[in-house]
Amino acid sequence: MDRENELIRVAFEDLMQSLRPGTTEENKKMIRRAFDLANEAHRGVRRKSGEPYILHPIAVAKIAASEIGLGTKSVVAALLHDVVEDTDYTVDDIANLFGAKIASLVDGLTKISEVMEANTTQQAETFRKVLLTLADDVRVILIKISDRLHNMRTLDSMPEHKQVKIASETLYIYAPLAHRMGLHAIKTELEDLSLKYENPEEYRELEAKIHAYRDENTNLYQQFIAPIRERLTENGYHYDITARTKSVYSVWAKMQRRRISFEEIYDLLAVRIVFDPKDNQPEKWQCWNIYSLITDMYSPKPERIRDWVSVPKANGYEALHLTVMGPGGKWIEVQIRSRRMDEIAEKGLAAHWKYKNDTEGSSEVDKWLASIKEVLEQPGMDALEFLDEFKMNLFAKEIRVFTPKGDMRTLPKGATVLDFAYDIHTEIGNTCIGGKVNHKLVPMSHRLQSGDQVEILTSDKQKPQGDWLNFIVTAKAKNNINTVFRKERKEQVKLGAIMFEKILENMKQASGPEVLAKALLHLNLEAKEDLFANLAKGILTEEDVKKALKKKSENKFVKYWKLQFFKSDKDKEAKTAGEGGKGANGDSDFIIAPCCNPIPGDDVVGLKMEEDKITVHKRKCPEAIRLMSSYGDKIVPVKWVSHKIMSFLAVVRLNGIDSVGIVSEITRIVSLESNVNMRAVHFETKDGIFEGMLHLYVHNTADLNNLMMKISSLKGVENVARVENVEV
Repeated sequence: MDRENELIRVAFEDLMQSLRPGTTEENKKMIRRAFDLANEAHRGVRRKSGEPYILHPIAVAKIAASEIGLGTKSVVAALLHDVVEDTDYTVDDIANLFGAKIASLVDGLTKISEVMEANTTQQAETFRKVLLTLADDVRVILIKISDRLHNMRTLDSMPEHKQVKIASETLYIYAPLAHRMGLHAIKTELEDLSLKYENPEEYRELEAKIHAYRDENTNLYQQFIAPIRERLTENGYHYDITARTKSVYSVWAKMQRRRISFEEIYDLLAVRIVFDPKDNQPEKWQCWNIYSLITDMYSPKPERIRDWVSVPKANGYEALHLTVMGPGGKWIEVQIRSRRMDEIAEKGLAAHWKYKNDTEGSSEVDKWLASIKEVLEQPGMDALEFLDEFKMNLFAKEIRVFTPKGDMRTLPKGATVLDFAYDIHTEIGNTCIGGKVNHKLVPMSHRLQSGDQVEILTSDKQKPQGDWLNFIVTAKAKNNINTVFRKERKEQVKLGAIMFEKILENMKQASGPEVLAKALLHLNLEAKEDLFANLAKGILTEEDVKKALKKKSENKFVKYWKLQFFKSDKDKEAKTAGEGGKGANGDSDFIIAPCCNPIPGDDVVGLKMEEDKITVHKRKCPEAIRLMSSYGDKIVPVKWVSHKIMSFLAVVRLNGIDSVGIVSEITRIVSLESNVNMRAVHFETKDGIFEGMLHLYVHNTADLNNLMMKISSLKGVENVARVENVEV
């Protein structure tokens, strides 16, 4: 006990050393009172790791203070964030002891905790309510991000299925949220930790490669930095230069996105220059002056210049990025920031508001908070749809476009003319028929580029169409279109219900749930709303309904299994393949997910979304991450059992220099492999380069990797890679 008390005392004193400079004695006393209350309330309680529970709120408070830069009220709320949820204290008790504002923060944190443990529908609805208070006090979210970061740092003590659930949720919601709040360092760490627990083997392998790369290139850094130091010092700058490599997750994501190997990533090296601005010159001018000094020595890559000094990112990030050719033919990225810009980049919103001038108009961050509130106030979304919509608002890459009058709007990369129309006003979006981009007529599906000037064309006769959902990317546009559809559908269902009752009346048939169930069964419909809506829209006629109701019902059990197993050849294939896996519960009813097609040897996870079957996904499958972040209770530990009789579909993409006989040589190697069979082969050549796709039946990853190694050793073959997340 003495050792533990000493551990707690040291942790708390460390927190007190991390407080903002200038914290008053009165505020320090309040923090000590909060610590005493929390320490007493959590006395005897331990975390999964076995350590005293109070160390967790102390660690969260320290992250909030030192890594985000929050003040006294946030530190107190962080210390008390689990007290209301886990002990007999109430929000009213906290209000009486520490005031209404701190009680409000603790209440918000308690609600978010409840959200993440509840069932998904409840989770989404409560999450929506919590986020509606975001614009009033964003500190709730910042403290919750601190809480999540500490949980991720101490995830080792949790069972594997909990690790996967928490890591998926972190990658899906919390990392993008940290990015949107401008917390670059925290976002990067959350991503890396998520990858570490979701794909441990790949994480370890990449981490080792990055460390080796950094060690190999230490001299290159010094050689590159030396003349820059000399030039900056000559020009009277006070500065820090640090060298870094890309994070493990950003390297992994780039490899997945572009389907390239580690060796093909050329911008692993980066140098950051943080300078103290001179009093008599604007920061922006000084950034460009340093840019000029660097490009006098090293040749820049023009398409890799990123100017977030003139127009900061929506999360407040300001910097000037350029990529130059360094010694030894290596591309090196250089980031130029002032001391103020660096603090905003690392500590996000807390620093942003610290430097914000009261006379300024609303910032991009404030506008984003307002837009989140608008989206959240839309009624009628189901749970997963809501979480998807929220995540869509955390877009990482942005474009800046202009109205005809020159007002600037920030949209996600890939946004269309229609997204822009909805961003201006809901009615403008609903009646949009096209637009003019840079004075040229374009359809509403036209993708916008940064710098475009956009004019929207409307018509009173226009209304939202179903195919609009295929090309829009913003949550606001999707929400408004779905709101119109929901309203229309509600009216159609109402009308269809009356029509159905009329049909029963004409047939002299009594209404009831059995009659409705029979109609749905024979019309192959899921819900009564589908039946009523189809009647109202004329998709179903009165004659169709009468025929369905006159049919003889077959055995429901037989019908169910027909639907389950004999819907198509593809379903039979998946069902058979699924029996090659075995889960912790001894079940053998598995379906191989068609979105990522895992094969034995892949790192996989099971999701029991329905009572009778478990779908097996690769751990890194985006769809699996999306589902696990919302349905943590559905995760089932899964492992492969060696089963040489079974074959699984895999797709391999390859390219290289076209030469006579190269295709026949590749197919010969495949045909000689006793454990691999070809399903389909497709090759194309253009300008002396060939590209091919092999659809193969394999037993496991070992057989596939062996084949890929043999093909890659052929002269002329440049790249051989397994294709992830495509239907085969």
